[in-house]
This record gives sequence, structure tokens and C-alpha cells, in this order.
Amino acid sequence: MFHKEGYVIIVISFIIVAIINLFTNIFIAHPLTSKIIGIFSIAIFILILQFFRNPKRVTQINDSSIISPVDGKVVAIKKVYEKEYFKNDRVQVSIFMSPINVHVTRFPIGGVIKFSKYHPGKYLVAWHPKSSELNERTTVVVENKNFGEILYRQIAGAVARRIVNYAKIGKTVIQGDDAGFIKFGSRVDLFLPLNSKIKVKIDQTVKGGVDKIAEK
Repeated sequence: MFHKEGYVIIVISFIIVAIINLFTNIFIAHPLTSKIIGIFSIAIFILILQFFRNPKRVTQINDSSIISPVDGKVVAIKKVYEKEYFKNDRVQVSIFMSPINVHVTRFPIGGVIKFSKYHPGKYLVAWHPKSSELNERTTVVVENKNFGEILYRQIAGAVARRIVNYAKIGKTVIQGDDAGFIKFGSRVDLFLPLNSKIKVKIDQTVKGGVDKIAEK
């Protein structure tokens, strides 16, 4: 299954690969060269397919826990001052996604969307300390009866050039449902209450919609 955000790119890529292979077979006389070009173009197409894959995930809904919004590796767990929305101290948990990870963003908890804002910006590498403030990003706050308000931030990386965000202010969302997509490499930061019980460790690999990040 592929994510809807990839349909157009997949179709265009398929057409380009087909044209490349047709022209190489017609106009390139050397069979080895033609074969190498064909293999390379098909490999690129396969990479595009795997990037936009959207595997089905079964989320065990629990209003007292935060699940991972994305697939990736935990690269930061620290106390920080969140200055855009809360303007107070929070626990930040950052998850880095490589280009080979599933890039679907899922709601980490169910509740009502209280805040949703897009910020244009730069394209620093996703692990850069300033990427969460300077890169293209979206900030979303979900209010939950058990956790209160939690914030997640989609951050574009050096390769990513478009963030898709489905969170609309006032909308009631379900934990684990599709919240958006980040195209080609990125990071997601979670900002949680200080009394949250963190259930992950640095360098741990997590699966979006499944693995638990924190408990109340």
C-alpha cells in the first residue's frame, strides 16, 4: 500500500523510467551500457516506491500514553524551553527519519487540535541543533483529557522539500490515524509535560502508530 501523497510522483516516475528504458534500447547500441542505465533507473523507481509505502498499523488506543508519530530513531530526550506555544519547560523527544524509513506521520494521541501552524524555512540537516527553529516545519498541539496539551513538530531535513499536515484546528483526531507526510528525509519532535514517564531511550528504533513513547 502506498500513501496518497506519493501517487502523482509514482506515476510520473514510472513514465520517466519507461521512456528512459525505451530510448536506451532504441538509441544506445552498446548492450552493456543500455542494461546499466535500465538497472539504475529501475532501482531509483524502487526506492521511490519504498519511500511512499504506507503499511497498515494497528494502534492500541490509550489516552494515558503517547505513541510514536513516525518510524525512526530516537536522537534526543531532554528538558527544553518550548517558546512557540507553551512558553515553558517541556520534555522534548526527537525522532529522526532516514530516507528509507516510512514517512507517514500519525497522531501520537487522540483529542482535539488546538493549534496548527506551518513555518517556511531553511533545509538544514535534520539533526542540526537549529533545525527545529530554522527549517521548514509545522507545529501541532493536541489536547487530551489525560495528558492535557501535547505538541508535535514535523521538521523538514536537507533533502525534504514538502511537509503535508492534515491537522486542522478544532478537529477531533484519533490516536494512530494519518496526520500527514514529510517528503524525503526529516525529523519529528514531541514536547511533553515534565511529569511524563518516558518509555524510550536514545538510539532506540521506534515504529509509528505502535511503539509507546511516554505514559502519564
